[in-house]
Amino acid sequence: MNRSLGKIVGTLLVVIALTGVTLAGASSVWAQQKAADVREQILGSWTLVSAVVEQGGTKRELFGPNPKGVLFYDRNGHFSLMSMRPDLPKIASNNRESPTPEEANAVARGLLAFYGTYTIDAEGNVIQHIEASSFANWSGADQKRLITISGDEMRWINPAPAVGGGMTTLLYKRAR
Repeated sequence: MNRSLGKIVGTLLVVIALTGVTLAGASSVWAQQKAADVREQILGSWTLVSAVVEQGGTKRELFGPNPKGVLFYDRNGHFSLMSMRPDLPKIASNNRESPTPEEANAVARGLLAFYGTYTIDAEGNVIQHIEASSFANWSGADQKRLITISGDEMRWINPAPAVGGGMTTLLYKRAR
């Protein structure tokens, strides 16, 4: 009797192990497919519609009510982004290397640009490997962006924005 029970238990353990391997393999295939789907969906040019930062229950438009910006993802794993206020000041000296302190402050607060390479993780999030940024603290950093795409709209969430905490949600429309 013990020998029969031992065979049954042994067989069950083999079945459980094979089921686990099969499920793990299926999960890996699903994750790879999800990443491939997201990669296809984000490819191309996107135009910034809104950028809202929420900090401590307060929301504000990061680049004003009509922000300007573009986001590009290419097939080779490169991306670039530029976001700015539409009312950036003109530099009175007409020399970009010699703004007044007020002009320099307004430009620094109203402009963000960065580029690099990207990968897609198993959950379909974009991991940006930032090579250089107008906010130099980000240069060389890896950052996660949580994205959802619906038709020609992409919602892009930065859970760790460069504005002292909170969360930033950007809305993009596919450029035509």
